[in-house]
Amino acid sequence: MQEKKKKNKIKKHGLKAKMLTMFILMFIVLILLVSITVALVYINWNIHYTEMRAFSLAAVVAASVDGDLVEHYRDTLTKDEEYEKIQEYLDKIRMRALAKYLYICIPEENGYRYIWDAANPSADNGVMDLGDFDEYYGEGGKVMPGVLQNAGHGKYEDSVLVTNHHIYGFVVSAFFPIKNSSGEAIALASVDIAMEDVAYEAILLTLATGGAMIIVMLVFCIIFYRRMNWQVVRPIRKLNDVISEYVSGKMQEGKVMECEIRTGDEIETLAHSFSTMSAELKAYMESFKQAVKEKERIGAELDVAKKIQEDMLPRIFPPYPERTDFDIYAIMDPAKEVGGDFYDLFLVDEKHIALAVADVSGKGVPAALFMVITKTLLKNRTMMGGTPAQIVADVNNQLCEGNEADFFVTIWFAIIDLMTGEGLAVNAGHEHPILKKKDGNYELIKYRHAPPAGTMPDLPFAQREFKLEQGDMIFVYTDGAPEAMNADEELYGTDRLLEALNRNKDAGPEDLLHAVRKEIDAFVGDAPQFDDLTMLGFRISDT
Repeated sequence: MQEKKKKNKIKKHGLKAKMLTMFILMFIVLILLVSITVALVYINWNIHYTEMRAFSLAAVVAASVDGDLVEHYRDTLTKDEEYEKIQEYLDKIRMRALAKYLYICIPEENGYRYIWDAANPSADNGVMDLGDFDEYYGEGGKVMPGVLQNAGHGKYEDSVLVTNHHIYGFVVSAFFPIKNSSGEAIALASVDIAMEDVAYEAILLTLATGGAMIIVMLVFCIIFYRRMNWQVVRPIRKLNDVISEYVSGKMQEGKVMECEIRTGDEIETLAHSFSTMSAELKAYMESFKQAVKEKERIGAELDVAKKIQEDMLPRIFPPYPERTDFDIYAIMDPAKEVGGDFYDLFLVDEKHIALAVADVSGKGVPAALFMVITKTLLKNRTMMGGTPAQIVADVNNQLCEGNEADFFVTIWFAIIDLMTGEGLAVNAGHEHPILKKKDGNYELIKYRHAPPAGTMPDLPFAQREFKLEQGDMIFVYTDGAPEAMNADEELYGTDRLLEALNRNKDAGPEDLLHAVRKEIDAFVGDAPQFDDLTMLGFRISDT
């Protein structure tokens, strides 16, 4: 009996020792993490603060130095009284700002050439003279030419550089372009601020923080350990026994899991939660089954809605096989099951064809409903007669009625005389159309837009005249093409779109649209489609 009690006692103290060891290890790790974090935050804060200070100083220096004078001294390499005044001015700025180096230089291919150097005379590399050349250090070969090329319009992060050079030391450098009277960036104002003391100060801060935390944690560990054993370990063991019984299936089916724990804290709340879990779990599973069924039902309805939307758009090409005087093709790919883009094409009479490409604000079912309304109104109003400006103005007024959701739609709408090739077009906030003459390249046709339809009643819509000769092609699209985005969040852009069109400039409308879509898909890669994508190509036949 005494031997059994002794074993129990050893086991009890062994558990406490394990807990104490665990707490000590946990606190050691915590102290290390906090101390290192404090040091890193301190260093990063100092670097960021110094970057801002260096960048601001570089901007001030750049604003106070005449770019034309820089060009003069660059070309003549001759000092004069004015040169010495500027040198004295830069020396004063450097000393007052406590900068290690301050210089005006001109980046070249493999380095940079000094115009003024206001370095500390005691610096390891001395003071550079007018026309002296120095090689780039660190990433300077990318940063300095980049700042000059961007002429101050680049990101702030691209204008600063942190280096630890064997000659210049641990410094934060900032660069700001100096412009001449023509607005051309021709030199850089460069500021280097030393950071040698930051690492030493970070070590002292880390030691001080760690020491203070060790004392606090040791006291806390002793108190926490005693209370943990009584208020946490024992109740958790009891709760574990009840849960094990429930999980193992030994508990009677349908019986609520009960565990009487009175600690007055989260463990008691946890025990109560487990007591109600068995009853709620069954109800949850039933609710989950209903949710799955509802999701399947919604998915089926969306498939039907997608089919209805697709059927509303002209999908059979050529739409008028008996007409050989023009060739047309269009596609629409929604970003979701249904979308807000649409295109339409129909003969107003034997001589005129109406073309429309539009993009409703928003996505999904609401945008699709607004799209159906807009398409219907546009076609019905067109068949009543009138110019594109009159037609879009009337459609705009009807869309504004009861439009409490504040939807709007960008529209490119044109009516073309198939006998003469003359057309009238309205651009209500839509993308610029792209035109290709028979033997030319695709070119963007830019002109002032009208506001999108649905934004405000009684808006005037200007229309633009154009003429298509035999063999001419017009390409109209929604913003889903130029704003297609790859995994690096880079936009496809209008320039790439024009390049894709001109790579296939001899293709007919159908082959052209499929080729462009293929290039957009290759650019986007695995990134999800962000917006609806609609394209329409129309060509006057040259046969």
